[in-house]
Amino acid sequence: MPFIEDILKYKSLSIVGLEKNTGKTECLNYVLRRLKDTDKQIALTSIGIDGETVDQVKNTHKPEIELQEGTIFLTSETHYREKLLVSEIMDLSQQHTSLGRLITARAMSTGKVLISGPADTVWLKSIIKDMASLNVDTTIVDGALSRLSLGSPAVTESIVLATGAAVSANIPQLVKKTKFVYDLINIEEYESDIKEELISKEKGIWAVDADGVIHDLDIPSVFLLEKNKDKLFTHGTVIFVTGAISDKLLNFLRIQKNIKDIVLVVKDFTKIFVTPQAYNAYLKRGGRIRVLLRTNLIAVTVNPVSPEGYVLDSETLRKAMSESLQIPVYDIKKL
Repeated sequence: MPFIEDILKYKSLSIVGLEKNTGKTECLNYVLRRLKDTDKQIALTSIGIDGETVDQVKNTHKPEIELQEGTIFLTSETHYREKLLVSEIMDLSQQHTSLGRLITARAMSTGKVLISGPADTVWLKSIIKDMASLNVDTTIVDGALSRLSLGSPAVTESIVLATGAAVSANIPQLVKKTKFVYDLINIEEYESDIKEELISKEKGIWAVDADGVIHDLDIPSVFLLEKNKDKLFTHGTVIFVTGAISDKLLNFLRIQKNIKDIVLVVKDFTKIFVTPQAYNAYLKRGGRIRVLLRTNLIAVTVNPVSPEGYVLDSETLRKAMSESLQIPVYDIKKL
């Protein structure tokens, strides 16, 4: 079974779409069906809300998440009440999301469900860890690559990326855009004893000095960098940004005289909202980027059909993508 055996090597997996309508839910349903044939206990949750029948942004039909009997799932009280399956409740969280507390339940029949999970990365990490007490082998997270999402798929040990014609109806362009995200996912991890301490920082820009001591640079945001540029390198050239980074930051760092000494650290690849041009120009000048959380990309899936009705040749797309990424690429509908 394509990439299913690889999934079972990890305690956690995110399935994320490069854009909406790239076949993420189709991929998730395929994985859940195939995992049913194994003797492994699977759990499912989500970053944010997923499983709705109509895409809230583009108003197109969405495939629903179909759970297999025996699967453990975590969703909000609101969405639990709307489930179309028989289940038993195993736990109720003390914390609340905007849709109520999270219910942990076991599906007693096959059926459809709306999945809305924890509100942030810290809570998601905690849930994945707690799954061990329920004898869960692999926790699957319906993920999101979004500036708006507080949760990150990089929290999971592994990831499957769904891409397709919704990203671009031109195969070379689609491959190029997917390859850039592939490169971001594979950014090297920042190896340090203070990694967990950095992960806990929620706001501002910080520096790590030569002795591994963390310093608050008292720069609230990258948008205020120009006004505070004298502070930036007062404690060395390892700079940690808690939030998202953009072209503006990379272009600013690229023109610094000490560019070859600069190591820009971010929480994970989902915090990087830059163009390939700015990213490559920064690296070409000698700048480095590292992540605190790094995940393993298992496979890429392609959806050759766009929401507008364009249909790409599946085999041509799959081969071009596979040659560029050098990892397995699948069209779920062809499996």
